[in-house]
Amino acid sequence: MRTLISSAFISLDGVVEGPGGEPGYRNSGWTFKDVEFLPEAFEIKGREQKEATAMLLGRTSYEAFSQVWPGMEDFADYKLMPKYVVSTTLGDGDLVPDWGETTILRSLEDVAALKETEGGPVIVHGSATLNRNLSDAGLVDRYHLLVFPLLLGAGKRLFSTTDKDTQKLKLVEHETYANGLQKQVFDVVR
Repeated sequence: MRTLISSAFISLDGVVEGPGGEPGYRNSGWTFKDVEFLPEAFEIKGREQKEATAMLLGRTSYEAFSQVWPGMEDFADYKLMPKYVVSTTLGDGDLVPDWGETTILRSLEDVAALKETEGGPVIVHGSATLNRNLSDAGLVDRYHLLVFPLLLGAGKRLFSTTDKDTQKLKLVEHETYANGLQKQVFDVVR
């Protein structure tokens, strides 16, 4: 069974929207505008590319990342790995031709079936709505969080407000950096 890893830049109050400067969000670009950049705080991002064997994205994040990441040296490892996009609206003709093998999944049941296949970890980047749905369905196995010392107020959240049973997490890795960032890696306890 494959491990599904949710990777997120997240504010202290749980917002994940617009970290890289995506348009349409009033605090867009919050990861680099308000917090000093320290390369060591982002070590986990390079490690994710080396350890993951596939990437899972929601439609909105796929449409944003697929326009930029294929040509970026920082994300070269992701170009080679298989990608899965969860969407009920995308067709094969909507996929970009220069970002490697991409498969469209239509449901969370398809994601559960992907987890049952052979292979290593599957990483989820961005994809706020997909992440909430995966978490609520009990499909996330691990969280890689870079927590920024910011309160952003309104914005898309990583976790839903669905009334559900408690989900216990085990802290397996953590570090605090001079700029206030915190790396928190949690395994979901089953």
